[in-house]
This record gives sequence, C-alpha cells and structure tokens, in this order.
Amino acid sequence: KKKEDPSAIKEREVPQHPSCLFFQYNTQLGPPYHILVDTNFINFSIKAKLDLVQSMMDCLYAKCIPCITDCVMGEIEKLGQKYRVALRIAKDPRFERLPCMHKGTYADDCLVQRVTQHKCYIVATVDKELKRRIRKIPGVPIMYISRHRYNIERMPDDYGAPRF
Repeated sequence: KKKEDPSAIKEREVPQHPSCLFFQYNTQLGPPYHILVDTNFINFSIKAKLDLVQSMMDCLYAKCIPCITDCVMGEIEKLGQKYRVALRIAKDPRFERLPCMHKGTYADDCLVQRVTQHKCYIVATVDKELKRRIRKIPGVPIMYISRHRYNIERMPDDYGAPRF
C-alpha cells in the first residue's frame, strides 16, 4: 500500500448551497408561511392544549399554512386509537396535504429531503434528533414548543418573529 503524503492537497466533497442563502439569509421565506408539521409536534401541541394554526399565527405574526406529508399522516394512523385526536387534527381542511413519491414511511427522512430540495418551508418539530439534522441545512427555520407556546429558531430578524 502507498503511504499518504501529509503535504498533499486533500480533496473533499462540500455540498453547494443555493445563492438565495447568501449569508444564511433565505429570501424564499415569507408570508404566508408554509410549515411542515411532524407527528410529535401535533401530539405535544395537544398535550400543551394549543390550537395549531392559531398558535403558529401568534408566533409568526402572519398567515400560516400547516403542511402535512403522507409519511407523517401514515405515522399518525399507525399510532392507533390512542392518538385519534391527533389524526382528527391532521385531517383538518386548513392543513395542506403534500404527496410523497418515495418508498417507506419514515417521516424524518422525508421531511429532511423535502426541506433540502425546497427552501420555502419552516419545520415544526419537538424531536431532538430531527432538529439536529435540520440545523445542518442552511436557511431552514425550526418551530418548537417551550413554556406552552410556539417559538421559532433561526428565523431572519426582518420577518418580525419574536425572540425569547
């Protein structure tokens, strides 16, 4: 085997980010906000007694359209009778349904793939692992629940979202 030369220039693959994210500023984000909702976000909202759409509008001071993918819908349906309230909320006509073209129903991969392709979404989740994965994608804000209200993370200051 050849020994690697420590002085040689090493090549590595660095993902290219779109020009709309210059200085981490996403120009495609704007009202009405499209918010991708995760399964556990709906469940924690029910536990915290929060109305999803109204609380999102209170957080962002603008019209919000909650979007739910087929994978998330499938996850909620698999949870069974115990989570029938979450299923009823997910089937609300104010929610926009997004069809999935991939195989399997693992919602986290689906959400990460969708926000990587389209930078026009805010991701609403309480899952620490999913938050960690989304933080690696520039220009994607994260909505989460703390102190019985919704908060937003990594949102540009120009949009007027409150800082807590």
